[in-house]
Amino acid sequence: MPHKTIDAILDHALLGYDLSPAEGVLLLTQTEPEAIAAIRTTADKLRHLQAGDTVTYVINRNINFTNICEQHCSFCAFRRDDGDEGAYWLDWGQILEKSQDAVKRGATEICMQGGLNPQAQINGKSLTYYLQLVKTIKQAFPHIHLHAFSPQEVQFIARIDGLEYADVIAALRDAGVNSLPGTAAEVLNDEVRRVLCPEKINTATWLEIVSTAHKLGLHTTSTMLSGHIETPTQQIEHLEKLRSLQQTAINQNYPARITEFILLPFVGQEAPKSLRRRVGRDQPVLADALLLGAVARIYLGNCIPNHQPSWVKLGLAGATEALVWGCNDIGGTLMEEHITTMAGAVGGTCMEVATLQNAIASLDRPYQQRDTLYQKIEVERKIPTQK
Repeated sequence: MPHKTIDAILDHALLGYDLSPAEGVLLLTQTEPEAIAAIRTTADKLRHLQAGDTVTYVINRNINFTNICEQHCSFCAFRRDDGDEGAYWLDWGQILEKSQDAVKRGATEICMQGGLNPQAQINGKSLTYYLQLVKTIKQAFPHIHLHAFSPQEVQFIARIDGLEYADVIAALRDAGVNSLPGTAAEVLNDEVRRVLCPEKINTATWLEIVSTAHKLGLHTTSTMLSGHIETPTQQIEHLEKLRSLQQTAINQNYPARITEFILLPFVGQEAPKSLRRRVGRDQPVLADALLLGAVARIYLGNCIPNHQPSWVKLGLAGATEALVWGCNDIGGTLMEEHITTMAGAVGGTCMEVATLQNAIASLDRPYQQRDTLYQKIEVERKIPTQK
C-alpha cells in the first residue's frame, strides 16, 4: 500500500480513533525506515498525550515460591520436576525472610508467582495452601501490595479443588491479594498456544479469569510473549482481545481493570531445543520489540495508557530506548528474578533505584516512583544534618 495510507492511519490515531485489526497488521509489517520512524513518532506523541512525560517505576520484589511444575511449556527453562537437580519449594520462613528484605529495601509491592506444584496443598486443599502463602506475607506486612497469582494459577487451584474461578479469586482477595499479574497470556491465540504451551489454559479461559477478577475488584496487568512463532496477525489479535477486555471493564463499570501492558520478548537461549530450533535465535531482536511496542501503544493507548518494556529481557539500554517508542514506565527493581534469567536473559536479576532513575534522566525526562496501581509515591527527601 502507498505510504500515505500509513500517514492516514497514524493521523487518525492521533485524533483519538482506535485502529482496526487490519490497520494494526499494516503498521506491524512495515519495513521502510521512514514508515517505522513515523510509527515511533506517533507512539511517542500518544504516550505524551495519554500518560505524560514523567517516566514511572515501582520498587518491588519477585518471589517465585517454587519451580516445581506439572506443565511443560515449550519456552520455559524455569520449571523442574520434583526431585530434579535445582528443584526448590520455599518454606514459610524463607518467604517471610524475602518479604522482610523487600520491605527493608523500600518495596511497596511483592510480586509472587510459582510453578504449578501438585504437592502445594494443606489438608488436601490447594486453595488452603495459597491462602497460607498470602497470610504469611500479609500478617507480617499488612501494608505491602501483594501482586500475586496468574490466571493459570487461579485455574490450577480451581481444578484441583473443584471450585469456580470466582470462588478462588474472591478467597484470595479476601485473604490479602491486591492485584493479579496478567501473565500466562503468552499469545492469546489457541493455534499458537497448542505449540507454545499446550497444557496451559486456552484463550477463552484466560480472558474469563481476568474479566472475573475485574468484576470482583482486583486489578490486573496484561502481557504478551512475543518474537517466537507468532505472526503479526496473531500479535494484533492478542492486542484486540486485550482492548476488548478493557473496554468491557470500562463500559460495564467494573470496579477494577487492566493497569498496564507489558511486552515480554522471547528469550530462547536456554529454552527447550525444539522451540529454539524453530525460532532460530537466542535473544530478542530489539528492533522488532520496539516496533511492536510502538504499535501496542497506538492500538491500546486509549484504554490502557500505561506501557512497560522488560529490562530483564531487553537489557536496560533496550528498555530505555523503548521509552521513546511509546512506553511511559520502566518497570520495577524486582530484586530477584529467576524465570527469564534461567531462560538466558542478559538484562540481570535486580535493578537499583538510582540505576533506573539515571536511565530515565539520560532521556531528559522526569522520573517518579509509583505504586502497583500507578499512584504517585512522594519520596521523603532528607535534609542533611549540619555538623
